[in-house]
Amino acid sequence: QVQLVESGGGLVKPGDSLRLSCTADRFDLEWYPIGWFRQAPGKEREAVSFITYIDPTTYYSDSVRGRFTISRDNAKNTVYLQMNSLKPEDPAVYYCATRLAGRMTTSRWFARDEYDSWGQGTQVTVSS
Repeated sequence: QVQLVESGGGLVKPGDSLRLSCTADRFDLEWYPIGWFRQAPGKEREAVSFITYIDPTTYYSDSVRGRFTISRDNAKNTVYLQMNSLKPEDPAVYYCATRLAGRMTTSRWFARDEYDSWGQGTQVTVSS
């Protein structure tokens, strides 16, 4: 069974940085688009960032643009989410996701129903 695995979460102070990683068990991430989402307690899961797989193009939500950077290292079969200048509103469980069956509509990268495979999430906490 295909599985995405996130790591890198933790407890940091406002203004600090974290780098999240998303890797895959049993398939090559290189050929798949990857999205990062987050879900805070009591809130809907929201899209954060997205990277295509051919000539990678990146996308960001307004809330993280300029602070977060998504990238991929195909040699390591990993997609990263570098999070800088973390704010008190950033804490959440962060998930990576992809679409394995069929073609994704890139213009809908922010829509949860575009994805059919999700990781288990990694917790990010920002507190002074």
